[in-house]
Amino acid sequence: MTEITLMVHQDENAVFWQKHPRMFNHDDTGTGKTMSALAGYKASIKGRLLVIAPLTILRCAWGQDTDKYLPNFSWAVAHGTPQKRMDAFKSPSDIVLINHDGVNWLAENLDLLSGFSHCVVDEYTAFKNRATKRSKAMYKVASSIESLCLMSGTPNSNKITDLWFPSFLLDEGIRLGNNFFKFQQSVCEGRSVPGVMNAVEWVEKDGARDVVANLLRDITIRHSREDCIDIPKNRMYTLQVDMPPAVMKQYKELQEESILALDEGLITAVHAGSRTKKILQLLSGAVYDTEGQIVKVHPHRYKLVMDLVEARTHCLVAFNWKHERNALVYIAKERGIPYAVIDGDTPPNAREEIVDDYQAGKYQVVFAHPQSAGHGLTMTKGVATIWASPTYNAEHFQQLNARIDRKGQTHETETICICASGTKEEDVYEKLNGKLSRMSDLLALFAANTKLTPTLPQTPTEQRTNAF
Repeated sequence: MTEITLMVHQDENAVFWQKHPRMFNHDDTGTGKTMSALAGYKASIKGRLLVIAPLTILRCAWGQDTDKYLPNFSWAVAHGTPQKRMDAFKSPSDIVLINHDGVNWLAENLDLLSGFSHCVVDEYTAFKNRATKRSKAMYKVASSIESLCLMSGTPNSNKITDLWFPSFLLDEGIRLGNNFFKFQQSVCEGRSVPGVMNAVEWVEKDGARDVVANLLRDITIRHSREDCIDIPKNRMYTLQVDMPPAVMKQYKELQEESILALDEGLITAVHAGSRTKKILQLLSGAVYDTEGQIVKVHPHRYKLVMDLVEARTHCLVAFNWKHERNALVYIAKERGIPYAVIDGDTPPNAREEIVDDYQAGKYQVVFAHPQSAGHGLTMTKGVATIWASPTYNAEHFQQLNARIDRKGQTHETETICICASGTKEEDVYEKLNGKLSRMSDLLALFAANTKLTPTLPQTPTEQRTNAF
């Protein structure tokens, strides 16, 4: 087997973990964080390695990269029945892989962590909410292992306070404090929400990102793709489309009246949030009634997406609704376009096969739900990522786009965001861009701080109080 040669930034990451046993890796998506972590583990082995990652990438990312970089190391997946999980931990495997939700089970069986010296949490933002059962379980696991590496290229996809609990997992509150509410008050300003009694919106204070980045700089490493990988240019743009007059009439009726009578059923929206959701559904092609049934409205968006696909060699199409998936699959069959689907109904082993076949050129398009295909998958055969409808989720957006715009890409690529002119979709993209901007600013600060000399303690010296 050909020996894998690490890139310079991956070597730096490995050394950083040796020097900082509890650390953040905020390298960009697609820069090889998995290999960096394996290298860091190899360089300072004391015991076994626990990897906590999205289920979809346990085998196809972590398992395959282990085989490539650490061919003499064995690994096991702890997933399925409690007995299958138990068997994986009791096996002689050097590395045990478990999914995010599996942490709840593991926290009840902490004795299984005996002999584990290292832990990597891939896409640690799954544990950003301190109050969830999963996050509390993660704290028990993190407290039981000496060396902990938390990895994500999208650390604050919503707000700066997303970093408080992950930081607490690393240092017990040394850097950002051991009380979430005090931290929130220090970095955000509470403002009343107009028209909503007793509702408070927490808005980030000026300079908060600089303060947080400085507090975490000694345990954080960050490399941007531009600084460490020569990837062909990606052109991201919004494709503005005019909806037909009949569709816009329905759109305005639903927006103003919160009710829309269609041939197939009556659509109602009882509050503002529901109305926005229904409006976005309508623009994408169909609306769901109160019984959850699909009420078709128009085919224009589906046809546009498939026209874009037909004009390109290999694409990745992001969909948010089942009706989009169904309609796009129907048109792909009708036009004879080779396709596959990755969503919540796709088993992990089938995902691996789809990705392999896509990379081999078997499919012209893969229709993907961002939550199911947004992490760890390499799909560099693709030349375009097409968003059939917008998403508010900045992490999903960044992660899915990085499936083709990543290490190994040899062609210039496109990210195409379809947006109906003069509609709520424009607002969604505006809010998304705001989140992306805030996240980019913080990551830029982490990158700038990466070379600075650490000045704060590297291991916890205080016990937590009032953390939850």
